Amino acid sequence: TLRELVIYIIFLTNLCVVTFGMVNMERYFLNRVMSYVFLEASGDDSSGFSSIKSRDDFWRFAEGPLLDGLYWDKWYNNATLTPENKSYIYYENLLLGVAQIRQLKVRNNTCAIYPYFHTFSEDCYSDYHYRAEDRSDFGLGNGSEWKYTSASSLSPWYWGSMNFYSSGGYMFTLPKSKQESTEKLAFLRQNGWLTRGTRAVFIDFSTYNANLNLFCVIKLVVEFPATGGAVTSSHIYSVKLLRYVAYSDYLLASCEIIFCLFIITFIIQEAIKMVKLKKGYFRSAWNWLELLLLGTSVLAIAFNIYRTVEVSLLMEELLSDDHVYPNFYFLAFWQVRYNNMVAINVFFAWIKIFKYVSFNKTMTQLSSTLSRCAKDLTGFAIMFFTIFFAYAQLGYLVFGSQVEEFSSFQNCIFTQFRIVLGDFNFDTIESANRVLGPIYFITFVFFVFFILLNVFLAIINDTYSEVKAAFQAIPSQELHLRDLFRQVSKHFCKYLI
Repeated sequence: TLRELVIYIIFLTNLCVVTFGMVNMERYFLNRVMSYVFLEASGDDSSGFSSIKSRDDFWRFAEGPLLDGLYWDKWYNNATLTPENKSYIYYENLLLGVAQIRQLKVRNNTCAIYPYFHTFSEDCYSDYHYRAEDRSDFGLGNGSEWKYTSASSLSPWYWGSMNFYSSGGYMFTLPKSKQESTEKLAFLRQNGWLTRGTRAVFIDFSTYNANLNLFCVIKLVVEFPATGGAVTSSHIYSVKLLRYVAYSDYLLASCEIIFCLFIITFIIQEAIKMVKLKKGYFRSAWNWLELLLLGTSVLAIAFNIYRTVEVSLLMEELLSDDHVYPNFYFLAFWQVRYNNMVAINVFFAWIKIFKYVSFNKTMTQLSSTLSRCAKDLTGFAIMFFTIFFAYAQLGYLVFGSQVEEFSSFQNCIFTQFRIVLGDFNFDTIESANRVLGPIYFITFVFFVFFILLNVFLAIINDTYSEVKAAFQAIPSQELHLRDLFRQVSKHFCKYLI
């Protein structure tokens, strides 16, 4: 067991080197800089991205802070930056190509109007969904901004605050010059590019910081729901798409090769165990964890190879023309998903280390406690979540129209977990319903916090007491690492003598 533990610690160390080597510690600060430029209003300025509440506010932001953030053609002393026609945001982040603005619309008469109101309202624009999407030409009809462009099969859909949105739409790019961009946006505003059917507008652009070898892919989204008004959201991805540039990157590549060799060895070992144990192999939870770890590792290796090949193939094509929008969002989106998959892989790899410390008496007691009380915890979980979801439905139906924390069933579930942890706002609940609000809160805290959670702790405590008493009756056969290392050192010294 000790030998396997040492080998696994070497594997885990190598995995951590690979994982932390692929991310840059400065990515948070790069995201923060971009957020300050494009998302936060400066001073008393009400034209910032987060303050967009209507179509008028969108045009005010697009023709003001957006263009100011995209085009940095002057130094702080008004000296002209070189080279010309290049924009360096904060003088360090090169704007790649140009920015793209895209909108999605829905058709008229995509919802039903009650007959009594036909005389008052003849038009009806539903919430966005793929079948209601408008793909017909509109407006002047003599440019890409007036004609629908089909979505690329590789481009992912966007999960917004209100709906899922496809990657097609009516799109145009901003010119390289700030003056020309201002004139184009003013022209589109005057000719009604945004209509009643507009449900979402996407602003996409990418930057590259050569100091950090980081691409920053930015997507600003303004949704116009059927209720009126506007809802803003944004995604800022700072990713390292060019992996092997410095000497340290090649050291990281060698660690990746070692990681692949480890995974191949583990796969062979697990295959031998499957053949030997057959159906008995799947009765162990540790074997299932091993399969999960190997599965995520194989997916990570395959995706890493695919991503490296795609970047090398697409990079030259994306940067070939300065006057078009280079769509790095596809690469950044999947790079972030790859990072998430590797993060999950590292998590399970650390959990697996408990498999190799079974020689420790305390660890054995804990694992035995969890396995022995599993049936009781299952029954408790059924009771707990029945009451928990009942309260979630009650909160959603009673407070959902007035309290943001209860505006959706998903938010209700998160809010109730926060109440259990002591993070709640009782005043908003009471203001929404002066009768049912206090009743809901008091009974939820009483039944869930005071009763059910204490039952959960009682189950764990009683089972642990039984397991501890049973272990005390068994002669101790715990392996003491200090004695083991002392014996190894003694034999090693005798060997040297």
